Amino acid sequence: MPEDSEQDPEDEFRELLSQFLSGNSEIDPARLASAAGLPNDPEMLKNLIGQLQSALQSTDDGINWKLALDQAQQLATADSRPMTPAERSSIEQSLHVAALWLDEATEITELTTTPKLMTRTEWIRATMPFWTQLAEPVALSIANSLTDVLREQAPEEMNGMIEGASKLMRNVGGTLFAMQLGQVVGQLSSEVVSGGDIGIPLLGSGSNDEQQAAILPQNLSQFGADLDIDQDQVQLYMAVRELAHARLFRHAKWLKLQLTTSITEYAHGIRIDTDRLEELAADFDPANPEQLRDAMVSGALIPPKTEAQVAALGRLETTLALIEGWVDVVTAQATTRLPKSGAIAETVRRRRAAGGPAESAFATLVGLELRPRRLREAAAMWQKLTDEVGPELRDSLWSHPDLIPTTQDIDDPVGLVMRLTGAEPEQDPIDMAIQDLLNDVSDDRPVEGDDGTAKG
Repeated sequence: MPEDSEQDPEDEFRELLSQFLSGNSEIDPARLASAAGLPNDPEMLKNLIGQLQSALQSTDDGINWKLALDQAQQLATADSRPMTPAERSSIEQSLHVAALWLDEATEITELTTTPKLMTRTEWIRATMPFWTQLAEPVALSIANSLTDVLREQAPEEMNGMIEGASKLMRNVGGTLFAMQLGQVVGQLSSEVVSGGDIGIPLLGSGSNDEQQAAILPQNLSQFGADLDIDQDQVQLYMAVRELAHARLFRHAKWLKLQLTTSITEYAHGIRIDTDRLEELAADFDPANPEQLRDAMVSGALIPPKTEAQVAALGRLETTLALIEGWVDVVTAQATTRLPKSGAIAETVRRRRAAGGPAESAFATLVGLELRPRRLREAAAMWQKLTDEVGPELRDSLWSHPDLIPTTQDIDDPVGLVMRLTGAEPEQDPIDMAIQDLLNDVSDDRPVEGDDGTAKG
């Protein structure tokens, strides 16, 4: 072959990337790791380079989510400890007592599966399918947008290279995104206390008729250590919360589908702001790859929500508030024997409202916050129902999606009670006085006869 023959554009682009990964470029791989949100760790950098090199050789056109799983498990393993026999026995006893207390507070029956005590790594393996399902639309959008922008920004003589290398770009971009997701989920594994801590049912037994409850003993111990409250009380309270959450999703089998549908509708509507991405590409400094990460973390690449996304987000936030509000009320009712239950409840509410660092990172990565915006109002509504109609009628509202309270019911719990009981609403004294006055005026008017003349 002649020496001046053109090199295949895809091979040329692959060679450029290989030179970069070998350290023969202006970009420091360690800074790229920082841009991807990974810690400044030699072993982590070595892993990143190895994964990117594998992405260059891959013939698949998609995102390798196993990287996210491996990354998350690596983080969890580095900071985890085994459960002691005494710890296991104590939490198992708390779960047993919690189930008995819940029977007194709700008509929703107990679980048919034994709650699990999970390590951080086990929690990651069990929940990663959900995280990848939620993140995939965003990851694909970013990868495709990067390719489109590079194609538009590249000089005309490089078009062939970019066209031939589009799959490579998606693979490399997808690898960085997957490893960043793994970093976030790995951090989450050190924050969550139980299976329902995020507010949605991340765990399942594989059967439509069953719902899995779980406690992470290491994280529960850390949560309790930050409170000036006896650990036994903290364990009991959190066990009641977790079992209440799992019972609700087992009872209302439609609820999980409704939640995931709203989440999916929102996620699939996410697009990347290509104008902003073009600006980044035009001003990109090879020595400062953190620019791209800063744009992602700030949410600058995700444009304002569409009307459909706003509607899906509204439905999601209302449903999350109803779930968390019900769990709060039922848990409070079931834990009246605990002297410090109120203090623990307030800590849980504040923690839930604020979210942890990893949850915040996930929100910026995907553009979705899994938090109940109207938690206190929803809890007040459920408490009003408990006081006025009792637990049985209150819990019957979860039997069908058409019965579940709406955002209007959260605003007007008195009206909801009236509707459920069939009672006539009490009239305002001023309205009654006006009505009486109008009736008096009507009674004093002359009555017309058949010929139109007044009688009386």
